[in-house]
Amino acid sequence: MTDRHAISVLVRNDPGVLQRVSGLFSRRGYNIDSISVGDSGQEHLSRMTVGAPGQEHLSRMTVVARGDEPQIRQICSQLGKLLDVVKVEPLSGKPTIERELLLVKLTAEPEKKAELLSLIETFRSSIVDVAPRTLIVQAVGDRDKNDAFLRLLRPYGILEIARTGETAMLRG
Repeated sequence: MTDRHAISVLVRNDPGVLQRVSGLFSRRGYNIDSISVGDSGQEHLSRMTVGAPGQEHLSRMTVVARGDEPQIRQICSQLGKLLDVVKVEPLSGKPTIERELLLVKLTAEPEKKAELLSLIETFRSSIVDVAPRTLIVQAVGDRDKNDAFLRLLRPYGILEIARTGETAMLRG
């Protein structure tokens, strides 16, 4: 049985980096369950092409993949060999905060509205858009919480779902 593992990858913010990272997974026959990428708020001292030192902006990728421990170690090792990668850190087994954003468009039946609002409040979610026949709910949480929320929303009539994929960070 393979488990889901989150890997934090600090990379140079350059064109083609995402393709090179995803290509590594593809070549090795591993599937990416989710990937999120954004500015890390960090800069990295490096040599520019002309040889003068300069600052490069870094992005953080959170890649979630399935595999056993040896497979995840192999993925991390291979990621670390890519030129654009500054740091690789497997997050599994470490104290982390993991979150994803979930947007759900639902049918808005007036007779079920009070029940639905109670469910939204219970999950500490919020309504971000209201239309005559629909509403969009936003939930932020770990994957299991969002999955449970979706199961409970299904009877109300889910029209669309958008999920960001997980992002994670070590605690402390």
